[in-house]
Amino acid sequence: MQAWRVHTPGEPIEAMRLEEVPEPVPGEGEVRLRVLAANVNFPDALLARGQYQIRPPLPFTPGVEVCGETEDGRRVIANPSLPHGGFAEYVTAPARALLPAPESLDDAEAAALHIGYQTGWFGLHRRARLRSGETLLVHAAAGGVGSAAVQLGKAAGATVIGVVGGKAKARTAEDLGCDLVIDRTAEDLVGRVKE
Repeated sequence: MQAWRVHTPGEPIEAMRLEEVPEPVPGEGEVRLRVLAANVNFPDALLARGQYQIRPPLPFTPGVEVCGETEDGRRVIANPSLPHGGFAEYVTAPARALLPAPESLDDAEAAALHIGYQTGWFGLHRRARLRSGETLLVHAAAGGVGSAAVQLGKAAGATVIGVVGGKAKARTAEDLGCDLVIDRTAEDLVGRVKE
């Protein structure tokens, strides 16, 4: 199978190489999945740089979030077992942690669901206890967790202010539903919010 592997830590574009490797063998309590789509998360960049709190042995394959298919044909979302991450054709993952992929989402959308939306949901609802009618300020509103927070905030009935860095990201934040978008590269965040 093919997999993107890191042999020496560095920037992902330089550190990862596409290689032919053996398919991973599931360990105790694991299943093998055919990868349908893999999401790119900030931890993947940190892993490639050797800066994440978990440092898999070299060489390894990044990719901490996938939508995959089990050997019996179920479509699931999972967090692969490192060092065999999701930037590969096959991964292994803990069987007890598999979640059904929502039918309403395509493979790429489902692959991006777990980490970003779970992080956003816990932050907004468990920690901040966001309520309808409140105002939510989201930094990096066009990024992975930020875009999830924007959508979750709107779904909760909050007024959402999104902060982004650039015109393209501003358009993304608007499309996600931000009530107000502030491009920090073009205007003063504090001055704009006071308006």
